[in-house]
Amino acid sequence: MTEIEREAMEYDVVIVGAGPAGLSAAIRLKQLDADLNVVVLEKGSEVGAHILSGAVLDPCGLNALIPDWKEKGAPLNVPVKDDNFFMLGAEGKIKIPNAGMPPLMNNHGNYIVSMGNVCRWMAEQAEELGVEIFPGMSCSELVYGEHGEVKGVVAGEFGKNPDGTPGAGYEPGMELHGKYVFLSEGVRGSLSKEVIGRYNLSQGKEPQKYGLGMKEIWEIDPAKHKEGSVTHTMGWPLGSNAGGGSFIYHIDNNQVYVGFVVHLNYENPYLYPYMEFQRFKHHPMVAELLKGGKRVAYGARAISEGGYQSMPKMVAPGVALLGCSVGMVNVPRIKGNHNAMLSGKAAAEAAFDAIKAGRSGDELTAYESEVREGAIGQDLFKVRNVKPLWSKLGLTASLMLGGIDMWTNTYGFSLLGTLGHGKTDAAATGRASLFEPIDYPKPDGKLSFDRLTNVAFSFTNHEESQPAHLHLKDSWIPIGQNLPGYDEPAQRYCPAGVYEVVREEGKKPRFVINFQNCVHCKTCDIKDPAQNIEWTVPQGGDGPNYPNM
Repeated sequence: MTEIEREAMEYDVVIVGAGPAGLSAAIRLKQLDADLNVVVLEKGSEVGAHILSGAVLDPCGLNALIPDWKEKGAPLNVPVKDDNFFMLGAEGKIKIPNAGMPPLMNNHGNYIVSMGNVCRWMAEQAEELGVEIFPGMSCSELVYGEHGEVKGVVAGEFGKNPDGTPGAGYEPGMELHGKYVFLSEGVRGSLSKEVIGRYNLSQGKEPQKYGLGMKEIWEIDPAKHKEGSVTHTMGWPLGSNAGGGSFIYHIDNNQVYVGFVVHLNYENPYLYPYMEFQRFKHHPMVAELLKGGKRVAYGARAISEGGYQSMPKMVAPGVALLGCSVGMVNVPRIKGNHNAMLSGKAAAEAAFDAIKAGRSGDELTAYESEVREGAIGQDLFKVRNVKPLWSKLGLTASLMLGGIDMWTNTYGFSLLGTLGHGKTDAAATGRASLFEPIDYPKPDGKLSFDRLTNVAFSFTNHEESQPAHLHLKDSWIPIGQNLPGYDEPAQRYCPAGVYEVVREEGKKPRFVINFQNCVHCKTCDIKDPAQNIEWTVPQGGDGPNYPNM
């Protein structure tokens, strides 16, 4: 508890994060009991401002939550019409036959969506049911009860000076208390990280694994546009440097979502994920599609990729972790939104039963059981070996063996059991002396762009007079340890140009944090080899303002 005096408000359930998991939980709680007091706190300037996803949405989660979503006008307007899978070389491509894909890879019945707009629509449904939603409210602290349980959060603190002291217009924020607190912060949320550490929720689990997803929205020549077309690629330009791949989704209004994912367990510290994305767009297949078009938005986000064996325990006294706070992405399907929705629904049902029974502040074990044994667990269990196979064997071998394993899991068994992941992504980073720098082509300003130019298309803004929300545990490490050991990879792995090593003649190198650029992807918190960078929330409303991501 902090010494600052704050007013407190009491709710039945406090939900942190207005993403698909948090909004699903809020909606389901009010469906079950209209008299429950439910509040959703969102750090973005509006609901959807910080939502970035591919996204091809499997509507199963929405079907379970709001069966009449079509009649209610949900923005699922572009059904998938065709699926394409390619292995890329530097100049050419090989199509992977759809017939060889396990049934779970089929996108029939799915929709290309803006998850930001889906969440905006879900927020409308929640508010109609009586849910209180407060955007622009960062949750900066957890509030603990006298028995060590999570009993609430601190939200809405504004006006700190750069050194962390209260400024002239300081507002201390409020404590929002609940019988239960749901954390649906997305990947690597600061409060979820604290809960996982405090209650040792990852004990006995494999380390969580991550990817960095970068996305641009392009308006293209109508003659090249194929609404409903879905394309995924693997191979070039990453090669043996890193795992990952791309997606190209043709949404409506002559727009395409162009995305690129780099698995963060790469070894070469000279790898520059953002520039791999920019280079990808110069492949003949992609360049021809985008030629004559224009990029209208950019963003980046970490993705949880550890899957079934990496999910921590999801409950502790008074608190439950939802969606990507746990890590529910089906890696080969590149889908997690449906599981996020189902997790919110399951958490709501467990909390409703508990509150009805007069309980509060305990562990919602029924929620954890439903996730692991129900539809979410079944979805993730079938594909649990795809990521570790890719990490251990590389792309080609893992494609064959992973495909076989997914086929056998479709019929209820695996020859491989459950494979482990081994190292964390931070520990996977190799020393610079073992690798050669990578020479990346200079962006041409037509297909490819420098980071700072692209960050402007994320519409990111941070109040500069506040404390930096990116903390160094030890300010010596970036220059004293990471620079000689790893050529300080923060200057490359960040997709927004936040971190710089500044060299001036006659002076020692300096490590500079341009926190104003931060798009809240959390890559620095994940990939720093010394685990020296901690991502926390800035004041509410700051960060990216994604329009239709």
